[in-house]
Amino acid sequence: MERSLRTGRLVTTAYFALNGFVLGMWVVHIPAVERHVGISHAVLGWLLLLLGAGAFAGMRITGPLTDRWGARIVVPLGAALCSAAVVLPGLATDAWTLGAALALLGLGNGCLDVSMNAHAIQVERGYRRPVMSAFHATFSIGGVLAALVGARTLSWGWSPAVTLGSVAVLGLAVAALAARGLLPAEHAPSPAGEAPTGVTQPVHRTSRRIWALAALALMLMLCEGVANDWSTLHLRDVLNATAATAALAYGAFSTAMTIGRLLTDRVAMRFGPVAILRYGAALAAVGLTTATFSTWVPLALVGWAVFGAGLSGCIPQLFSAAGHADPGAAGTNVSRVAGLGYLGMLAGPAVIGPLTHFVPLNLTFLLPLGFCVVAACAAGIAAASPTPCSATPVLSEAHPT
Repeated sequence: MERSLRTGRLVTTAYFALNGFVLGMWVVHIPAVERHVGISHAVLGWLLLLLGAGAFAGMRITGPLTDRWGARIVVPLGAALCSAAVVLPGLATDAWTLGAALALLGLGNGCLDVSMNAHAIQVERGYRRPVMSAFHATFSIGGVLAALVGARTLSWGWSPAVTLGSVAVLGLAVAALAARGLLPAEHAPSPAGEAPTGVTQPVHRTSRRIWALAALALMLMLCEGVANDWSTLHLRDVLNATAATAALAYGAFSTAMTIGRLLTDRVAMRFGPVAILRYGAALAAVGLTTATFSTWVPLALVGWAVFGAGLSGCIPQLFSAAGHADPGAAGTNVSRVAGLGYLGMLAGPAVIGPLTHFVPLNLTFLLPLGFCVVAACAAGIAAASPTPCSATPVLSEAHPT
């Protein structure tokens, strides 16, 4: 049983890395696809909304399906759909076909995102210790690998269709080969004192907590979206940094976030998820405050790095709390939290952009700063469930992976 649990963790890591790699390869090829299709930046911006809409739909659909069929079935299907769809933007010939391609890619991404997180919850339940943040770190590492591979293939003159087609073949192979290592669906008993058919009251209690977790995910992923889209522009336009130096802002943020996620599980095992969320969000607030009001470029870079380090462990704790709240509805609950969180990330540029018409760019960061403060104050919502699933196999701490 321990061996199958370790295998389950390994293949879950593979799916997270695959997801990051597939999406990263699309991001790297956005300029080439835009030129090939012959559309403007404005049209591309509208079409990217279809990617987000497809992802949100996929998340909403996949959660209940994962609870019904089990991640062992849904994860490979989501990975296959996401992998196969990544070639479609490279084959697009106009705005209409590119829009349809992005909607399908978003759908596949949403399906894979929720199902692999639901399986990660199942693995974490088996380990009886935090492992979620490491999975999210491998997603980021997959994106870094995509940037390196994409830069090389572009320098070789490969077309988007050829490169993304190769990625699709690789992704389909990984989706099929890793499927055998996924854990079978678990059938957890009802919490103590709860009749199997009398679920009305517990569902109401769980629902309120899940929506609270989802609201925090929306706030914190909006903060992440702000860093993704505006950190470089902040250094360039507010602090008058060179283009090369300004690019370091996002690099500092993303590097700190990846390293933080690699370290968070061990910290969470010792201090608990509430401490990670509370002090992580508070640290993020300190970092963003530093970046917002700094007039010195090196100090602003430090601020963006601290912001990334603080945020790094927060979202994995929210996903984990949602999945553990009700083992029988882990997929549905994760889909709610991930879905609203994803909307928050998309809302980052949409909210900050209009605000710049009224206040300087750096002062618009007071909004995500406030969200970090709210998350720190509401961190108690991430407290672990008092009724763990005793039927789940436990991987001994004497055999860590």
